[in-house]
Amino acid sequence: MTIEDPRADIEGAEDGTVQVLIVDDHPVMSTALRTYVDSSPGLSCVGEARNGESAVQMCEQLRPNVVIMDLHMPAMDGIEATRSIREKFSGTAVLAVTTFSTEGFVIPALRAGAGGYIVKDAEPEQIIDAVRKVNEGLAPFSPAVAHQLMVSVKNDPAQVASALKRFPEAPHVPAREAEGLRLLAKGCSNAEIADQMSVSEATVKVYMGRLMQRLEVRDRVQLLIRATELGIVHPSLNS
Repeated sequence: MTIEDPRADIEGAEDGTVQVLIVDDHPVMSTALRTYVDSSPGLSCVGEARNGESAVQMCEQLRPNVVIMDLHMPAMDGIEATRSIREKFSGTAVLAVTTFSTEGFVIPALRAGAGGYIVKDAEPEQIIDAVRKVNEGLAPFSPAVAHQLMVSVKNDPAQVASALKRFPEAPHVPAREAEGLRLLAKGCSNAEIADQMSVSEATVKVYMGRLMQRLEVRDRVQLLIRATELGIVHPSLNS
């Protein structure tokens, strides 16, 4: 979340298909994910890796648009692999898909550069929707993960402070941008924000870009975390 992650160096297949690399050390889960991806229009699995080291190497060879990343793996875990991939291949988005939804995994994964975080017991269509969203620069989360993340930021900002450069005070945010930010915090898409604010999606993207510049963050995940830390938005304890 600049406005979106830079994608100029990774354009996908000539027909616009989103190319996906699956990284999971459990063959059954990897096969299931591959089936979900390959049966979904506009998506194609271009490879499978069994550990983080292989994932980084395959990203070098294949340059996928999206990496579906497990976190607990041998050789190199998913968090370290995510960090390496995001540093070397900025146009490749990483979606964490794992059984772990605790702070000890969520926050390190986001710090490493994961663009979204989905638990493995999600429905197949939820995982595929998350792949599409993270490829578009959005920040998909399983509901329980999003709730836990926002509440943890509110209750113990020190847990996530090291992920972000902190401000001595909150920067000024114009009213319309703040309105868009609050809708983003509620989980609204660009289209939904545009509809509720009676503006175009292009205008919403401009708002988000300006917000990221003001708060000095690179993506929507960090935008939401920092905005919560600064009290610009507040997590809903009922969501």
